[in-house]
Amino acid sequence: MMDRRLVEYFDWSIVFLFFAISCLGLASLYSALYTEIQLNPSRNLFIKQLMWFALGCLVFLCTLLVDYQKLKKVAPWLYLATLAALAVVLLAGEGIKGSRRWLTIAGFNLQPSEFMKLALVLQLARTFSAQDIEPYPSIKQLLRATGLVLPPALLIVVEPDLGTTLCLLAVAFTMVFVLGIRWRYLIAVALAGVLSVYPLWHYGLKEYQRDRIRTVIAPERDPMGSGYHTIQSKVAVGSGMLWGKGFLKGTQNKLRFLPEKHTDFIFSVWAEEWGFWGCSVMIALFFLFICASFRVAVRAKDRFGMFLVVGMSALIMWQALFNIGMVIGLLPVVGITLPFVSYGGSSLLSLCAAVGLIESVSMRRYAYRPK
Repeated sequence: MMDRRLVEYFDWSIVFLFFAISCLGLASLYSALYTEIQLNPSRNLFIKQLMWFALGCLVFLCTLLVDYQKLKKVAPWLYLATLAALAVVLLAGEGIKGSRRWLTIAGFNLQPSEFMKLALVLQLARTFSAQDIEPYPSIKQLLRATGLVLPPALLIVVEPDLGTTLCLLAVAFTMVFVLGIRWRYLIAVALAGVLSVYPLWHYGLKEYQRDRIRTVIAPERDPMGSGYHTIQSKVAVGSGMLWGKGFLKGTQNKLRFLPEKHTDFIFSVWAEEWGFWGCSVMIALFFLFICASFRVAVRAKDRFGMFLVVGMSALIMWQALFNIGMVIGLLPVVGITLPFVSYGGSSLLSLCAAVGLIESVSMRRYAYRPK
């Protein structure tokens, strides 16, 4: 029999915001794919995304019903299994548009890097909730966390997938910041980052990645090459003005000027059709979702649950910030999707699992005492 307190502590606001953002995403995706659906009905990616969303809802239900404390024991095995999958991708993965990020299993393309986000958060939460970690961790403890982050980050950046790599690093930094870190360590990290700019720029990044960074400053330097994505996206966002052009009436979208409109630049489709106020609504929904999630973290009854929610919330927050910043030209085009909105099965499944785990912590906050 289910404990009634599980229902009592169920956070309905998180579920409402999750479904609200997802519904706006499905509407944007339908508009982005409308022309392609008319030309080739047999390749209906919108229907495929609906199937992924239905499966994602099932994943959400399964994860919220699981006692998150039980995941503490299996976190290292999930981390190692996902790390092995990343290695397999580089050896035998499916190559698409110059990137090797997918594994084909039973006819479906799955992206292990999306699931690594969850596995890394689980393992970091397990590490940071250990009894021997003080409010201000030692260098040894920070190095232990760094040893968990670097292997998947290096494997993913080789694929290449710079967007996911940056997201992993941002999530890890957020969890370390919440754990507590001395100012001298932050200054040391900042100095190391500054000193690594030159070697990273010349030896770590490929030419097209350097072009994407240059494009943030001056996209017009190569309007038909590296600057094309940014220019067309900014035109789409700007042409929406205050109220937008209306549903299915976006010209940048319909006339196919907007690249990757159903994945990386889905927010441009929404901005063109619904304008400034429509963008404000979507951003407000993300903001409220993050606030509700951090409220769950504050109320969590144990350190593992708290760090788990912080990591999952940071994952959604940074991914949304990177995508929207990329779309409006404030950040380089790094290829990262908008949570719950962009097309993509692996991304949607992992995000639904993240929401389920946040809800699982909320439902079980009565069961444990703070440690």
